[in-house]
Amino acid sequence: MKHSQGLKSDVIYKQSIFKKLRDGLDAFRAFLKSEFSEENIEFWLACEDFRKTKLAATIASKAQRIYSEFIQADAPREINIDFNTRDRITQAISKPTLSCFDDAQQLIYTLMAKDSFPRFLKSEAYKELVNKELKRRQKRWLPFL
Repeated sequence: MKHSQGLKSDVIYKQSIFKKLRDGLDAFRAFLKSEFSEENIEFWLACEDFRKTKLAATIASKAQRIYSEFIQADAPREINIDFNTRDRITQAISKPTLSCFDDAQQLIYTLMAKDSFPRFLKSEAYKELVNKELKRRQKRWLPFL
């Protein structure tokens, strides 16, 4: 139990560092692209943007775009979600709400958190990202370097 708590806190710490890095998202996106799974982060980001939609008139068009790009069968960037989740979204898309993609977004987030992100943290891309950030910080605090 103690080991798993340490591992969990280590992952949380690394995720918080990742969020602070300016180039973190771009590096993670490139990593996912190299693994042929960039649709996951693109879907997650599209859902984040969708959730911030203020105008009721644009909710339907944004929802339809997300649906046709990521959810519907044979979508150009179809995400890997279970049948029931896909079916619930398909039924709700005619009258979408700002939460209509929440279940799918949570599934994709969990997939990335448990699968892609730990591999990213072990990758050369992540090591390069951290080294770049350390050098940037060092230069900021030690301008004579």
